[in-house]
Order: sequence, then C-alpha cells, then structure tokens
Amino acid sequence: MADELLTVPEVMARLKLGRSAVYDLIRTRQLASITIGRARRVPADSIRAFVALRLEAAA
Repeated sequence: MADELLTVPEVMARLKLGRSAVYDLIRTRQLASITIGRARRVPADSIRAFVALRLEAAA
C-alpha cells in the first residue's frame, strides 16, 4: 500500500533503530512524518526514500 502510515514502533522495527533515533530522524526532517491528533505517523514511502538515499550515498 503506497500511502501506508506507520507508527513510531513500526518504524523502529523496520529500521532496527531505537525510539530516540527515530524521533531524531523526524526532528531533523530526514524522515517525513505527520501528526494526527496526538499520534505521530510516518508514511511508508518516506522510509523507502530515506533508505534509498542512504544507499545512494554509500555507493
């Protein structure tokens, strides 16, 4: 699903990072997110773009 929204714990599991690291990526705008009420959600496309950019930089 292209417009899938993930919770921070789901992002943590996918990227194998801790909570603080995920929130740091969100805070520094390296990972896009939206807020719905009090809930923070990260679009799955944002994670794919983040990983692709890291892979491109490493090549």
